Amino acid sequence: MKKGIHPNYFEKAEILCACGNVIKVGSTKEKMEVEICSNCHPFYTGKKKLVDSTGQVDRFQKRMEKAKKIKAVKSEAKKKKVSKIAKKAITKKTASKNK
Repeated sequence: MKKGIHPNYFEKAEILCACGNVIKVGSTKEKMEVEICSNCHPFYTGKKKLVDSTGQVDRFQKRMEKAKKIKAVKSEAKKKKVSKIAKKAITKKTASKNK
């Protein structure tokens, strides 16, 4: 093997989980942080729970709320436009009758 081209190897590297579990492994990184490990993953624990990776459910719900607001604004703008067109048509009819 060539010298000086390989990364440093840490035999007691730590993996820190969000649940508080610490796993010691060999790695080229000294410390790593993970969201889910075998200690808290539903597949390994047998417990059913929602695994929400970085708030994906919350982000989806926010997008849906925003879409509803935009849809309401657009439909209101469309109603205003339709009523404006209807008023123009009525004024044209009354103007043509008055001639």
